[in-house]
Amino acid sequence: MTARLREDKIWDIIIIGGGATGLGIAIDAAARGYSTLLLEKYDFAKGTSSRSTKLVHGGVRYLAQGNIKLVREALRERGLLLKNAPHLTRKQAFIVPSYHWWEKWYYGTGLKLYDLLSGKLGIGKTEILSAPTVLQRLPVAEKKGLSGGIGYYDGQFDDARLAINMAQTAVEQGAVVINYMSVTGLIKDQKHIRGVEVMDMLDESTYRLKAKVVINATGVFVDDVLRMEDPGSPGMVAPSQGVHIVLDKKFFPSDTALMIPRTADGRVLFAVPWHNRVVVGTTDTPVDQILPEPLPFREEISFIIYHFNKYLTSDIRESDIRSIFTGLRPLVKSSNTGNTSILSRDHTIVVSTGGLVTITGGKWTTYRKMAKDAVDNAAFVAKLEIKLCTTDKLKIHGWLSAADDGDALYGYGSDAVHIKKLAAADTSLAEKIHPDFPYLIAEVVWAIREEMAMTVEDILARRLRLLFLDTRIAMDVAPAVARIMAGEMGKDQLWEKNEVEKFMQTAQGYLP
Repeated sequence: MTARLREDKIWDIIIIGGGATGLGIAIDAAARGYSTLLLEKYDFAKGTSSRSTKLVHGGVRYLAQGNIKLVREALRERGLLLKNAPHLTRKQAFIVPSYHWWEKWYYGTGLKLYDLLSGKLGIGKTEILSAPTVLQRLPVAEKKGLSGGIGYYDGQFDDARLAINMAQTAVEQGAVVINYMSVTGLIKDQKHIRGVEVMDMLDESTYRLKAKVVINATGVFVDDVLRMEDPGSPGMVAPSQGVHIVLDKKFFPSDTALMIPRTADGRVLFAVPWHNRVVVGTTDTPVDQILPEPLPFREEISFIIYHFNKYLTSDIRESDIRSIFTGLRPLVKSSNTGNTSILSRDHTIVVSTGGLVTITGGKWTTYRKMAKDAVDNAAFVAKLEIKLCTTDKLKIHGWLSAADDGDALYGYGSDAVHIKKLAAADTSLAEKIHPDFPYLIAEVVWAIREEMAMTVEDILARRLRLLFLDTRIAMDVAPAVARIMAGEMGKDQLWEKNEVEKFMQTAQGYLP
């Protein structure tokens, strides 16, 4: 990929940012036949895109806010994503328990409207449940005052794994996508932007790359790129922090997820089974500082624990937490409110006077629609030949018509067979990296050879999800993973030592 940067060419589209939005744009632009380059400063999905609640959903809360347009759009995209990436997405049953007689009918009516808005792409019908049925499906639900509940369906996915498969899909469509490639400046010709200045974060080599149009898809960091063009830019983003905690399955022994419809700050809270753990979240806290590794506030952790314990009999303490992960939402600023929980989750596209196309806001579920809108705008700005979007039916890399979710390599889809061949050819690669998890050494090797993993964190946070599932175990296996990487990549012991130290420092932020 980096060799392609040395070609003397003018790219049709250069995309800055390798999260859900940027990767979606790369797929769409390349599928239309535009020459496409994506540059990511860190790793694909390093930021917000690996730190979601793991839901492909229309947004029940947005329905309550009356944002019918966003919900309908998101439900359509949910249906398309479940069809286009079945190896990484699945239908998930949810229950909303009710402790007042009227709640069943109030929330039940709203969720039936949710079904209606999904149209032909619906994935299951909402039903009103009796108290005994709720307890049968959610054995740890608080019994006192339980009057019943509502059962409904939404989608679930592995966000970072989808991002990696999207990068592979973009390449299959003809795009060049590179991680650890930092855009340090914009190239201007009089008033128009004609390309980007870039530094390779791994070897510090630099490039000047020409483009007909540049798209800023850097999520919470969009203002940094806007200020490369105009240092006086007021900025677009009001960042909001969302925290999740991860617990052992014993605290939530159910395959049905829980949705708490209204917390003290007006949010919904979820407890969702994921990779044999349970993810509980999230919060919505305005923050001033935008960091690559945001940290949770103590009160956010207390808030999640309080609400989880309020609805369930299995009281948890902070010491029960296996991992905490924190993401930043790129909410679009409004002059009217300081409350991020009511800022729009719709995406926004702005084209500067110099032709920089900036997209921010939105949500994971709607990445494909966001990408379509961004490419439409970029093609107009660059006066490219107009070509129609084709991604509604485009299968994501790894697509399988029928994946066996009992297989430990299920999330790799059609790539699983290649990983099994690696393990069969060398029995040492068939060993697990830790006895408590199904991950194989062959998966580490695959991530290095085929998925552009460059650091220990890339492997343990985003290729395998161990940092998110059990931080202490991830720290335990980090030296072994560094050793495997050094062998594969031809690195020395100093590189190994530095990689382990960097990972340990990052992992501290995921510990309770």
